[in-house]
Amino acid sequence: MNLKDFKSGVYRQQYQYKSFLPEKINHTWIWDEPKINVLLERATQSLGELNAFSLIVPDVDVFIQMHIVKEAQASSKIEGTKTNIDEAVMDKNVIVPEKRDDWQEVQNYIRAMKYAIKQLGRLPLSNRLLKEMHKILLTGARGEHKLPGEFRRSQNWIGGSNPSDAVYVPPIHDEVPDLMSDLEKFLHNEEIEVPHLIKIAIGHYQFETIHPFNDGNGRCGRLMITFYLVANKLLIKPSLYLSDFFEKNRTSYYDALSRVRESNDLLHWIKFFLNGVITTAEKGKKTFQEILKLKNEIDVKIVKLGRKAERGSEFVHYLYSKPVVSINDVVKVLKITPKNAISLVNDFEKLGLLREITGYKRNRVFAFSDYLNLF
Repeated sequence: MNLKDFKSGVYRQQYQYKSFLPEKINHTWIWDEPKINVLLERATQSLGELNAFSLIVPDVDVFIQMHIVKEAQASSKIEGTKTNIDEAVMDKNVIVPEKRDDWQEVQNYIRAMKYAIKQLGRLPLSNRLLKEMHKILLTGARGEHKLPGEFRRSQNWIGGSNPSDAVYVPPIHDEVPDLMSDLEKFLHNEEIEVPHLIKIAIGHYQFETIHPFNDGNGRCGRLMITFYLVANKLLIKPSLYLSDFFEKNRTSYYDALSRVRESNDLLHWIKFFLNGVITTAEKGKKTFQEILKLKNEIDVKIVKLGRKAERGSEFVHYLYSKPVVSINDVVKVLKITPKNAISLVNDFEKLGLLREITGYKRNRVFAFSDYLNLF
C-alpha cells in the first residue's frame, strides 16, 4: 500500500459514543515522497554513528544505565509524573512521601526496561513480552488495579470524563486481541520489504491507536520502539530513547498521532518520527562525547588521591551507574568502614566530584553533579 493512500480506519457507533476501529497494517508499504527517503537516510546514518560510540566507550553498559534512567523519567513525565532525574536515582527513603508514587512509577519503568532488555536474548519482541513489561510497569504503583499484564476487557478512552466527551476512544476491547495479533505479525513479517525504522514508526502509531491496556499504553508503546531497534540490530546497545524528544514536543507528538486517525496522514507521522530519531541520536552522540571528556578529566583527578586512587576509581565506576549516594551506600559497595567512607567522600568533595544536596548534618546525600547534568 502507498502511504498516501492509507485509510486509518472507521468510527463505529457504540452506546452513546463512537469508537475508532483502525485498519490492520500487516502488509507491504511503499511511498513516493522524497522527504521520507532523505529523513530515512539521515536517521539510519545517525543510528550508525551512535552505535560507533557504543563500541568505543569503555564500560558502555555502565553509562547505558543513566540513559535508561533518563528515558524512564522522561516517558513518565509525559504521563504526568514529576520526578526529576536526580530523584530518579535516589533511594526511596530519601524521597519525600508526597512524591513517592511518582518515584515508584519511574522505578517500575526502569525495571521493565532492564527486564525486557534481558529477555530479548531469548524472546522476540512479542505481545507476550509487552504484557510482561506492562505487568512490571503497573505493579505496586498507581494503576495496579487496572489488569497489569493483561489486555483490557472494557472500553477505555483518552481525555474527558467518559467515552461520550473523550478526545479519543480506541476500539472496543473485543477487537484488541485480533488487532494486536496483526501488529505482532507485522513487526516480524520478513516477507514484506519495509525498512525497520518505517516499520516501528507505523507500529508505534498502531499500538497507541489500539490502546490495548487499561493504563500504561504510552509508556509501553515508547518502550516498544527501543526494543524493536535492539531486537533487529539497528542498535547495538539500548542507547536511543525517544521519550525526551516526545516530551519536549508533546503537543506535536499527540497532534501527529491524531492527524493519522483524523486525516489519514501517515506520512506526516513518519516524518515526525524520523526527525525524532535523528534529533535523539545526535543528542545521544553528544552525550557520549561529553561522557568521554568528563571521564578523562576525572581519571586525572583520581590520580591525585595517591594511595586511595584504586579505591577512588572503584567508587567512580559505581557513581556512573548511581550518581546520588549516601555514606551507607559507599560502605556497602566498597566494603569499607564508615570512617573510611566519610574520608573518601570528603576527598571527592574536595576534588569537586561530589556535592552534598540535603543540607543536613546527618543522613547526608551526595550527588555526582557534573555527570548528572549530562542527562
